[in-house]
Amino acid sequence: MQDIIGHFNEAAADEENFPSTIDPRIYHVQLLLRYFGDLSGKRVLDVGCGKGRFARILRERYPTARVCGFDLAEAMLRAAPADMERCVGSMTALPFASAAFDCVYATESLEHAVDIESAVAEMCRVLRPNGRLVIIDKNAEQWGRLKTPEWEKWFGRKQLEQMLRKHCRTVTSQPISYWEDVAPDGLFLAWTAEK
Repeated sequence: MQDIIGHFNEAAADEENFPSTIDPRIYHVQLLLRYFGDLSGKRVLDVGCGKGRFARILRERYPTARVCGFDLAEAMLRAAPADMERCVGSMTALPFASAAFDCVYATESLEHAVDIESAVAEMCRVLRPNGRLVIIDKNAEQWGRLKTPEWEKWFGRKQLEQMLRKHCRTVTSQPISYWEDVAPDGLFLAWTAEK
C-alpha cells in the first residue's frame, strides 16, 4: 500500500500524465453527466479522484452539488478544486457513513485498489438506496496493451458485473471509447448500477 501511495504522491507533479483538467467532451465525462442526470443539491463521491478533473466539471455544471473528492494520495488532493470536500484514505475502507451519497463514481481508479471486491462493496455501501454508481476502467481482455505498475489490476466485464449485483438491483456494462464518435477499441469498459 505504501508503494502505491508513494507512486501517486510523486505522480502528482506530472501534469502531462496526471492532468488536473479534462476535456468535457470526452465520453467518460458525458457518460457520468447523462447517467447521473441533474445533480443539483445532491451529494456525489469521486473515488480515486486524483486532482479532481471530473469533479471540476460536475461542479461547474451543477454548482449546488456537493462533490467529495476521495484519493489515496494527499499530493493529488492538494491539486483538487478548493471548493470541494476532499478526503484521503483507502477505497477499501471509505470513511463515510452508509447511504451518504446520491451518486458515486470511479474513473480509472478501481484498477489501483488492493482488493477490488472490497472496494466495490464499499462504494455500494456509501451509496443511498436508488443511488447511482459508475465505474469506468480498463478491460482485462486488453491486459498488456499499456505499461502498468505491478499492483494494477484490470477486470473483466462479467467479473465486475457479478460483484456489483451483490449490492445493486440493476447493473449494465458496455465497451466505451474516449470520444463518442469513435468506435470502442476494447480498452475501456463502463459499468453503471443502481442500488
